[in-house]
Amino acid sequence: MLPIDAAAHSSRWRHRHPLDKAVLGLGLTVLAISLPPWPGAALVLVAALAVLLGPAGVPARRLWRAYRVPLGFCVTGALTLLVRVGGPDRFVALADGGPVRAGELLLRTSAASLGVLLLAFTTPMSDLLPRLVRAGVPAPVVDVALVTYRMSFLLLDSVRRIREAQAARLGHTTRAAQWRSLAGLGATAFVRAFDRAARLQDGLAGRGYDGTLRVLVPEARFSVRFAAASAALFAALVALTFVLRSVLERPLS
Repeated sequence: MLPIDAAAHSSRWRHRHPLDKAVLGLGLTVLAISLPPWPGAALVLVAALAVLLGPAGVPARRLWRAYRVPLGFCVTGALTLLVRVGGPDRFVALADGGPVRAGELLLRTSAASLGVLLLAFTTPMSDLLPRLVRAGVPAPVVDVALVTYRMSFLLLDSVRRIREAQAARLGHTTRAAQWRSLAGLGATAFVRAFDRAARLQDGLAGRGYDGTLRVLVPEARFSVRFAAASAALFAALVALTFVLRSVLERPLS
């Protein structure tokens, strides 16, 4: 199991309805995209961090390990705004207003990523995917997503076991040995993936699979109080954004 999935299954909000957490997490994401980057996106980022580390109870180290990957993409995308390609003077030069646009983009994307991680760290996929059928998503699409989700863990487990076996046989001692081990890892994982898929198909056929996977979904009720608290947080962030923006833009007397 991936660390983010383990955190979702052990979260304080594990037994809350996924819609509660979707309203909060996706609402923060929408605010990060729609509000002015400064100070709106910065306030959303701080609020998302406070919720993740506070009420949601996500460990800071585990959050950083998951957040640094999307943060790297955010930084990479922001760096491209610092330069411009082509022009009368030189082929590559600093863009006019590049640092400002790069900072705004970094604020928006990093805050929006935390909103998505809030949903991911508190809602296991096994709770979220089956409920998508009630939301109007076609059942075959949900079934494919469930099978893919399950098969991905099996494949990762197979890769881990193969790497451990290769390391025990000194398969990573030299550069040449590492390349041979990598080739063998890819070939073995490819064969095992097809073998597990065939076994899964045979097992479903033996159990009378009719095109729909029926799974037990934990009982949970949508909390009006939680949604109201989320809406109050959104309203406070919007109001504080425009108040601070008006104060910052006011000329000094």
